[in-house]
Amino acid sequence: MAVSLPLVFDAPKRGLPPRHLADLDAAGRRAAVAALGLPAFRADQLARQYYGRLTADPAQMTDLPAAVRDTVASELFPTLFTTVRHLSCDEGTTRKTLWRAHDGTLVESVLMRYPDRATLCISSQAGCGMACPFCATGQGGLDRNLSTAEIVDQVRAAAAAMRDGEVGGSPGRLSNVVFMGMGEPLANYNRVVAAVRRIIEPNPDGLGISARSVTVSTVGLAPAIRKLADEGLQVTLAVSLHTPDDELRDTLVPVNNRWSVREVLDAARYYADSTGRRVSIEYALIRDVNDQPWRADLLAKKLRGALGARVHVNLIPLNPTPGSEWDASPKPVEQEFVRRVLAGGVSCTVRDTRGQEIAAACGQLAAEEPGRS
Repeated sequence: MAVSLPLVFDAPKRGLPPRHLADLDAAGRRAAVAALGLPAFRADQLARQYYGRLTADPAQMTDLPAAVRDTVASELFPTLFTTVRHLSCDEGTTRKTLWRAHDGTLVESVLMRYPDRATLCISSQAGCGMACPFCATGQGGLDRNLSTAEIVDQVRAAAAAMRDGEVGGSPGRLSNVVFMGMGEPLANYNRVVAAVRRIIEPNPDGLGISARSVTVSTVGLAPAIRKLADEGLQVTLAVSLHTPDDELRDTLVPVNNRWSVREVLDAARYYADSTGRRVSIEYALIRDVNDQPWRADLLAKKLRGALGARVHVNLIPLNPTPGSEWDASPKPVEQEFVRRVLAGGVSCTVRDTRGQEIAAACGQLAAEEPGRS
């Protein structure tokens, strides 16, 4: 049975925090500084503190006159998040953080350090409205969109943690950002695109992370994929497909009732054609649900037909949530699935799984927190 799903690219501002410096582009910063009666050069000065020195507290901005720090703090640096808790594993190289926003909503991010890179998985919404039944976040529903600054500040905080050696035991650099945390990024389209620009623009306008090191994930909001393609950004698009057939995908990813597998792959092809970037296909392998050999064959056939060589399948062993009926596929089944996709002419690898002992699936920490908003 088809499910009617309302889609809002830019939801009403319910519960959003007060305006923050990271919400503003260069022109907006200059206007905000002028409104405070400060000289124009303070706009770049504040941006260099936030994006360059990774400082979010004006009290620590020693090049700012002490007399204006309180005003700047209240008008441009409201507190976005407080840390509820950090959980670490993998010998200290993986850290999951549960944040509490100003209105009590809970948000998660995960910082993973590898020998050659450090990747941050961030949230774009508090909760998620896509209702995928195997996802902990989807089970909890949508609380609200995050502001641009709330998205960006997750990245700033992780960059500071890497600089200070808090993850992995020695100073390092945040190199990659993936929008694969809580929420559907393209359902919060305007703020996510603004956040991406802040993440990739060089100082003093942003954090200076390479666009090719930023991945935006979606369950398949086809019109928004096409819109993103026209933004001129060189970020990687990741499509959470999870099965190649509409019959099962209608259940696993309910938004498929609105945009079919074919429509999603057509939009992905438009993205690849427009940007020249290879598209990543995310596929959570679920025991006895979507792991059959014929589905691997069909997946390869459809992807090869739609995207040619400009596609890579990222196979994800399911990270089951407590009490869930869903479980990861056995290793032999996983290996056969990979073999068949490769035999079908499509690149395929299995994602390195981390953090299972710290409730790594998105939404688990928030769901377990007492008094969850």
